[in-house]
Amino acid sequence: MFGKKITTGLLLTVLGAGQLQAQTLSPFKKGDRVAFVGNSITEGGYYASNIWLYYMTRFPEQRITVLNAGIGGDVVGQMNARFEDDVLPKKPNVVVLTFGMNDTGYMEYNQAGADEFAKKKVQKSYDDFVLLQAKLKAQPNITPVIMSSAPYDETMKNKNNYYKDKSKAMEQITAFQQAEAKKNGWAYVDLFHPMTEINIREQKSKPEFTITGPDRIHPGRGGHLVMAATFLKNQGLAGKPLAAVAIDAKKGTVSAENAKVEVTKKGDAALSFNYLANALPFPIDSVSGVWENPQTQADALAVYPFIQDFNQESLKVTGLKKGSYNLIIDGKKIRTFSADTLAKGINMALLSNTPQYEQAAAIMYLNDLRLDLEKKLREYYWLQFNYFKGENLLFADTELAFQKVNEEAKKNWFVKSKMGVYQTARFPEVRKMWQQNIDQLTERIYQINKPKSHLVEIVVAK
Repeated sequence: MFGKKITTGLLLTVLGAGQLQAQTLSPFKKGDRVAFVGNSITEGGYYASNIWLYYMTRFPEQRITVLNAGIGGDVVGQMNARFEDDVLPKKPNVVVLTFGMNDTGYMEYNQAGADEFAKKKVQKSYDDFVLLQAKLKAQPNITPVIMSSAPYDETMKNKNNYYKDKSKAMEQITAFQQAEAKKNGWAYVDLFHPMTEINIREQKSKPEFTITGPDRIHPGRGGHLVMAATFLKNQGLAGKPLAAVAIDAKKGTVSAENAKVEVTKKGDAALSFNYLANALPFPIDSVSGVWENPQTQADALAVYPFIQDFNQESLKVTGLKKGSYNLIIDGKKIRTFSADTLAKGINMALLSNTPQYEQAAAIMYLNDLRLDLEKKLREYYWLQFNYFKGENLLFADTELAFQKVNEEAKKNWFVKSKMGVYQTARFPEVRKMWQQNIDQLTERIYQINKPKSHLVEIVVAK
C-alpha cells in the first residue's frame, strides 16, 4: 500500500479510516512451534508465557511449543539481521513479529527537529520491515503474524521518560504493519490501540494510572496479561467457558458444557456429583516480576474483563431449599454459599483452594521456572547479537571473546548487566543443560495438566 516511500498523506488516509480490517488469526494447533520475535518486552517473556499457560490449561491435550526470540533494544532491522541465526534455528511454523517501540526513538522528541526525526525513523522501520517481510515470504513452512507494539504511554501523569509525540510515530508504524499484513493475507494483532484506550479511560479518574508501567515503555505483569488476552481474543477464544454446569438438585437434571457430570445423589437439601471438566482454570499470580514495575497480574483484572472473557468455570445449582450450603470437593470444604447464590451461579475458577485450581497453579509455577531458564538463554543471545556480532565474534565464546566483553562491560551498563549470565552461558554444556531443563519442565507440565474427575458435594452448612 505504501510503496517504497511512506508519505504523510497515505498514513493519514489509513489512520483516518479507523484502521483496516484485521485478518483472522486462527487458534494454534497441536504441534505448532510459535516463535515470538521482538524487543525487550518480548525478551521478558511474560505475555508469551501467559499465552502458553492458557493453552496448557485450556487445551491440555493440544501440546504446542512457544519460543522466545526477543532481544532487548531491538528495532526491526536488527530482527532482520538475526533472523537466520536466531529465529530459523528454532524451527517455528508460526512467527509472531512485533516491533515499533525502539524503532521510533526516544530522547530526540525533546529536541529540535523532532518531526523530521520521526519521519526518518518511521521510514527506516518500514524499509527494514520490507526486508524481513521478504524473508518471511521465502519460508513456505512459516505462517507469519504481525503484531503491533504495546503502546508508549504518553498520557500518564509521570515525569519519567516523557517524549512528546513519540506515540504518534508509533501509530504510523502500526498503520503500515496492518496495511502490509492485509496485503499479504497475514493475520494482524493490534495491541497498541486497545491498550491505549485502557490508559486514556482509566486516566480520566486517576491520571497516574498506566497499564504499561512507570517508565511508559515496559508493561508489568498486569500489562503482559492484557497483551496475552488481546492476542487470545484475536484468536477467537474470548467468551468460551472452560466449563459450564447447571444442575437441578431436586430433579437431578444436568446441563454441561465442556465437562462431564454424573449425579450420584439428588435432593432439595443435598447434592453430589462426579465432575470432570475438559480444562483447568487460569491461575492468577499476585507477584510483580518486571524490573522497577510493581504491577501484578491481579492489577489488570480491575481494568480488563479477563475473568469474564477467559476464566469461567460456572456452577449453577437450582432446586435447593433456602439456607446455607457447603461446597465440598474431594472431601475438602471449599466455601459456604447461600441457596440463592448457587441458583444464580458461582465461578469456581475464582476459588483458589479447589483441587483443579491448585493443579493449575502447579502448572503456572513450573511454567515460571521454565521462563526463568529461557530468560538466561535470551541474555546470552542478547550479547551475541548486540556485541559479539559487531566484533566478528558471533558465537565464538573463546577466552579472547570473554576478555573483550569484560572490557566492554566496564563502560557499557547493558553489557555489564548480562555478564553474570554470560560467565557460565558461554560454555555449551551449560546452555545444553538449561535447554534440557526447559524441555523437562515442559514435559512435566504436559504430564500433569490433564483434568481429573472430582467428587463435588453440596450439603447443608452446620
